[in-house]
Amino acid sequence: MRGSFLLFRIDGLSMLLIIALTTFGWFNIYSTTLDDNSSTELLDLSTYHGKQLFFVLLSLVVITLLSFIDEHVIKRYSSVSYLVGIALLLGLFVFGRTIAGSTSWYDLGPLNFQPSELMKLLTALALAKYLSDTGVTLKTGVHQFYAVLIILVPVLLVLLQPDPGSALVYLALFLVLFREGLPLYYLAAVIFTLLAFSLTLIFGLSSMLITAAVLFLLYFLLRPKKKRPPLFFELLFPLLQFGVIAITPWAFTSVFKQHHRDRFSLWLGLEKDANKLLEIKQSIGYNTYQAEQAIASGRWWGKGFMQGTRTKGNFVPAQHTDYIFSSVGEEWGFVVSALVVLAFVGLLLRLIVLADRQKLAFHRIYGYGVISILFIHFTINVGMVLGMLPTIGIPLPFFSYGGSGLFFFILMCFIFLKIDANRHKTHFN
Repeated sequence: MRGSFLLFRIDGLSMLLIIALTTFGWFNIYSTTLDDNSSTELLDLSTYHGKQLFFVLLSLVVITLLSFIDEHVIKRYSSVSYLVGIALLLGLFVFGRTIAGSTSWYDLGPLNFQPSELMKLLTALALAKYLSDTGVTLKTGVHQFYAVLIILVPVLLVLLQPDPGSALVYLALFLVLFREGLPLYYLAAVIFTLLAFSLTLIFGLSSMLITAAVLFLLYFLLRPKKKRPPLFFELLFPLLQFGVIAITPWAFTSVFKQHHRDRFSLWLGLEKDANKLLEIKQSIGYNTYQAEQAIASGRWWGKGFMQGTRTKGNFVPAQHTDYIFSSVGEEWGFVVSALVVLAFVGLLLRLIVLADRQKLAFHRIYGYGVISILFIHFTINVGMVLGMLPTIGIPLPFFSYGGSGLFFFILMCFIFLKIDANRHKTHFN
């Protein structure tokens, strides 16, 4: 009986946006992958659109079953589920299948399973479970350490696959930590570390060491007496920045692979040789260039469903996965592309409203975990396709082809919407 009434209590606007994005995404996968030799049967598992539809239907079955499970069960087994997810990630190094250079999948016959997608959900749940436990506060160093560890363990395992794009998504959960009270000077440390790395590549080691020394000297001379970070942080922060600056040249040349160096060179404008720059653009920048051309060719109203010449000509690599937004621009035009962006923004804003109205800490924190993961996927993917961000292999939620990703995006959102629908129940903490 509980599951039958859940549908009437669940947030209608959020469900409508998720259904609309998933449906429109499937039509774009159908358009970008169908050719003269493809089957038009909707559930043909030999086709991309057939596999994607299968996972949509599987999602409906699973969330229907999940609607009958009490919320306290989800929280109670969050830690155990997290450990199971870690075991699945470790198992990839023995039983995993390598695709495009990354050992990120289990081969299940006609379908592949990517545990890093499941692990995003499990990490968000485990983090919410830990932070909502009695006595845990992010004002305490040991609690900060364990919260960060929950995030960094899967990050390390996913990096070793290697899949840096997916690993980056887990770092979005740091937004949850800041939302729940992690001091903002940690955020400042992260931002300055990224700036130190990038600016050292642009201006060189000597210039950055001198600049950093002058800035830190001025800080210690002019720092306010009140509202200062702890003394250990004031001493550790300069050491961290000088360390990052010192190792950047070595890391860039010895640790990064050539395609990583080319992407940074293209994004930061490091390459001055015109011939070398053209070579990089033709290789690393090729995907982005073709995506931009496809979007531009759609103009205001697009060329029509299945009428995209660049889509049908396979000009854009990975046009049904990471670059699927380019097919939206070409076939549906600027107006519909803008509506898709607004739908994503509307979904994120609505989920923020739902998270803020939760009565229990576990509910609120998990909600912000879901929001953070969706936000980083959406922002980086669209920014990458539009050439505003460097190329990173991150799919567009509900749109990009990938059964594991779609299934767990839907499952992740439904768990939160189920929690919100039962927010007035307070039988567990």
